[in-house]
Amino acid sequence: MCKGLAALPATCLKSARDMKHWIGVRLNKQELQPHKCASNNQKRKKAKGMTRADPTEVQKWGESLVMLVNNEVGLTIFSTFLKSEFSQENIEFWVACEEYKKIQSQGQLATKAKEIYLVYVEAGSPKQVNLDSATRDETRQKMAEEVSLNCFEEAQRKIFLLMEKDSYRRFLKSKLFLDLARDQQVPSK
Repeated sequence: MCKGLAALPATCLKSARDMKHWIGVRLNKQELQPHKCASNNQKRKKAKGMTRADPTEVQKWGESLVMLVNNEVGLTIFSTFLKSEFSQENIEFWVACEEYKKIQSQGQLATKAKEIYLVYVEAGSPKQVNLDSATRDETRQKMAEEVSLNCFEEAQRKIFLLMEKDSYRRFLKSKLFLDLARDQQVPSK
């Protein structure tokens, strides 16, 4: 059934190469603007450390999805991979839930909960995530009772498990990750 890269149109292959190039550029780009008083050498070290994946980190990304999504660069690369597969709504939902859990104001909590629900959870929503009806109903019920930090707990857990079983496994086999892992290999001593 799967015919590999040869079966893909040239435009898809070009897009994949462009995406790989874009990620490489982003990883190497110095996006940090350190304090003006710092020396140029300190600036370079700080920027390099913040925008490049450490070889041991890349290795850890292959061990678990938790390690991948808890690393800023790893999360960015995984998100880019999911966008290439048109399935970025799962990671966007997961990130939105993580941000939601950090909200301290009850007013902001209610606003953000409604936004997350309307965008990701509600049936027919623009970026509807793949939840079973029981979880969708449970989430709706929790929001109806009282908006709290755990409104999306079960839905987020299920989406994480879905990504772990599906998207993450494809990511580990993707040319994108394999090339990155190869390029970032820890030099032997």
